[in-house]
Amino acid sequence: MEWAVKTHIGKIRENNEDSFYIDEDNHSVFIVADGMGGHNAGEIASKMAIEIVSEYIKENWSNVNLKDKFEVHSLLREAIERANKKIYEKSLVNKELDGMGTTLTIAIIDKTFLYIGHIGDSRAYVLRNDDLFQITQDHTLVSELLKNGTITEIEAKNHPKRNIITKALGTGYNVEPELINYQIKDNDIIILCTDGLTNVIENDEIKKSFSKFSSLQETCDYLINLANERGGYDNITIIAIKHRCS
Repeated sequence: MEWAVKTHIGKIRENNEDSFYIDEDNHSVFIVADGMGGHNAGEIASKMAIEIVSEYIKENWSNVNLKDKFEVHSLLREAIERANKKIYEKSLVNKELDGMGTTLTIAIIDKTFLYIGHIGDSRAYVLRNDDLFQITQDHTLVSELLKNGTITEIEAKNHPKRNIITKALGTGYNVEPELINYQIKDNDIIILCTDGLTNVIENDEIKKSFSKFSSLQETCDYLINLANERGGYDNITIIAIKHRCS
């Protein structure tokens, strides 16, 4: 399995509230998180989410049959719920952290399946040959308006409320994550990224960029640079993984 990662503060923000995690032991777990909140609360929330979720998965990894989607989904749900509770409770006892939260997108990769735990507007994609599939939904107001036909895709791109998130980790005591299993094939490329990338780069551009370069790292570097050239209005993070079935 080949993978690459790149994160950047962007050109506007004072600190990087994005966080990411890659399981160095077996390269099977990948996570991105995009924090939100005043002061440095967003950075704290995203780091807490990464630490709590990755630790929980590591502790319970040996008890999960990766061939059983229900067991994997249960692992993801419990990890997300634990992180949500701890982040929310921390925000209640510290006024400076009031209202903090984070997106969270987790990918667990098995030989033939991709398992996703997701909340917020970071994204997971699968690039297969020349087709790019967005696996996750954006938990945003604009996404809901688009889904029910209230606005068009063109209107969605420049909607004044396009940054309003309808689901986030740590903003309430309960959370309902999106849990997905997706069959993957040899040479599929799995992409996890925050909205600092997707707010300024179209899906078609993401797809085409992976055919421009010989390595995943070059592609990630290119996409981060492109997002900064287009304003760098937000923190930007991307992880790309080329899957091998064997």
